[in-house]
Amino acid sequence: MIYNLIIAIYDLLVHLASPFSRKPRKMMKGHWVVYELLRQQLEPDARYIWFHAASLGEFEQGRPLIEQIRSRYPEYKILLTFFSPSGYEVRKNYRGADIVCYLPFDKPRNVKKFLDLANPCMAFFIKYEFWKNYLDELHRRRIPVYSISSIFRKGQIFFKWYGGTYRSVLRNFDYLFVQNERSKRFLAKIGINRTMVVGDTRFDRVLQIRSEAKELPLVERFKNHTLTFVAGSSWQPDEDLFIEYFNQHPEMKLIIAPHVIDENHLVEIISKLKRPYVRYTRADEQNVCKADCLIIDCFGLLSSIYRYGEIAYIGGGFGVGIHNTLEAAVYGIPVIFGPKYQKFQEAVQLIERKGAYSIKNYLELQVLLDRLLTDEHFLRETGINAGSYVTDHAGATDKILRMINF
Repeated sequence: MIYNLIIAIYDLLVHLASPFSRKPRKMMKGHWVVYELLRQQLEPDARYIWFHAASLGEFEQGRPLIEQIRSRYPEYKILLTFFSPSGYEVRKNYRGADIVCYLPFDKPRNVKKFLDLANPCMAFFIKYEFWKNYLDELHRRRIPVYSISSIFRKGQIFFKWYGGTYRSVLRNFDYLFVQNERSKRFLAKIGINRTMVVGDTRFDRVLQIRSEAKELPLVERFKNHTLTFVAGSSWQPDEDLFIEYFNQHPEMKLIIAPHVIDENHLVEIISKLKRPYVRYTRADEQNVCKADCLIIDCFGLLSSIYRYGEIAYIGGGFGVGIHNTLEAAVYGIPVIFGPKYQKFQEAVQLIERKGAYSIKNYLELQVLLDRLLTDEHFLRETGINAGSYVTDHAGATDKILRMINF
């Protein structure tokens, strides 16, 4: 009852916020058409495998599995659902799925209506998706359901004395494919034993991204065989540090792909630069050669841009937490980020492997970059360590597929 009340309150808040905020408004519009979309697009005699991702990051984790199933088992159709507009709006036209839509709020009536229409033959919930009513109903209908790339920590509600209801949710999974041994041990302590340590499917995804990386002639022309520092998903505290260093070191070039791309933020970045720059959307073969800094003022290029760097900086470490480190590490280059990385297993392990370094202030960044720019052996070895860490941890997708009965 408490859980259902919380979901109902959340639903109400989204409705109330939708006239005033774009994200809730998009969510509500998507929810209004879900059932009609399913009625129109579902093929009556087809067998659907359902994948659910909260947002874009979780989708990228599940994507290798979606695409392997689509390739190996073409007799199945793929239904992909998102909770967040930031996932759905970006991937609503994803060709790897037959149907892409929002997941209606986890209320009992919505759940039964959705499952009556979709009638999946199996379901995959990616990482942190634990919707009680959906999982209860899937279990009642004896539809196999799996958790993939999930990770568990001591502080989660499942392991609290008052977390009994939430522990029962985990028992609905036919199997939980977890990222590490610690997660498996935590689950075993509460009687959840249908688990297997397979690692994180994101390693498979970034290797796939690397193999499909775009060639960007303007970026190649900008680089012009000069040592290039690529800052991805940066925020203002990150930019304050690496731009100061860049301004003082003419021997290096800088590519900035900020996390927030709006005019105010771009103007703020430009105001800090003391060397020539150009924005990517305004670059051409002439002006890009005269620039020392290239500002990426559009989306969708960052994962390919890392290939042009000798050193990568990942933003977010002075805020809520760092962004995707693996997209850079897969290219075999050193990775740097701020101090808030402890919740990200891959960042911790990259540091342990000496493929990444965390900095707390400008002085630490200065000392580290001075060494990377002057010690070729250190630069090369750190990059090799980062790249080998990714390749050593690949293979989760195949391990999962071997455990599923199709």
